[in-house]
Formats: sequence, structure tokens, C-alpha cells
Amino acid sequence: MDMVLKRLAIAGCLLISASAAAQTGPVDIKDAWARATPGKAENGAAYLTIVSPTPDRLVAVSSPAAKKAGLHTMTMDGGVMKMRPADGVDVPANQPVTLKPGGTHIMLQGLKEPLQAGKSFPLILTFEKAGQREVEVAVEKPGAMGPEGHAGMQMQMPGHR
Repeated sequence: MDMVLKRLAIAGCLLISASAAAQTGPVDIKDAWARATPGKAENGAAYLTIVSPTPDRLVAVSSPAAKKAGLHTMTMDGGVMKMRPADGVDVPANQPVTLKPGGTHIMLQGLKEPLQAGKSFPLILTFEKAGQREVEVAVEKPGAMGPEGHAGMQMQMPGHR
């Protein structure tokens, strides 16, 4: 009888630890993309969606494609769009956080070479709890509004052809 109880207790502990592990799984990074840049452009931007099973915070970004990468946010100030550095991005549990054009994004400064449509580059994201994650960023055509293959996302911006 004691052996049966021990086995049930062990099985219960395994179930509890498995469900806890499922809740603290890795951060998921989806749809990482950037717009192609003109030949002499020194700066670019990257966009992506982050989903985490637990609350976390994106605190730093880097890429070998640029001398410097940082988080930036776009805000309206007196009718003027302004871009400012951000010290991090909160990622609530199980709620997608999308870095996108016109909002919070990853600024790439001092590009080592132009971002060319059809190519990709690595981006390293550092989270407070999940640590570092590397993702390949797909470079889309100039003026793209989202990653290729998302219906309705490939609109042309005025003045960008």
C-alpha cells in the first residue's frame, strides 16, 4: 500500500512540474522583418512580435549588421512625430507585443551594408528573465508594412515605390 501511495505522489509531482515547465517555456519571437534600405542609408529598422508564457521585459538588442541597435518609440508631440530611445519593452504573459512601423521598433544605426530585399540578418534580443534569443530578420522591399505573406500587409506608403 505504501508503494502505491509513493508512486501516486511521484506521478502527481511530475504532473505539477510538467505544467509549471509549460508555463515558463521560452519566449517566442515571430515575424521578424525589416525594410530594404537605399544604398547609402546608415540607419534601418527592424520589427517583430514577441509572445512570452510569463511576464518578461525586452531590455537590449544587438546585431552584427549594424554598429548599434536600440529600442525606439514613436510618439506624437504637438502634432509632430518624434522618435525617442526606450529603455525596454514590457512583455505581459501570453499577450503578443508587436514592434511595428510608427510605434515601438528596433533602430539599427551604422549599417555595415544596405539591407537588401530577399536577404536576412541576425538580431539578438536580451530579456530580463529569458536571457538572449537570436532571430533571423527577413528583409522586405522598401515601403513594406509587414512581413511578406501576411494578407493586406504589403501596402505602399505614400512617396515609397
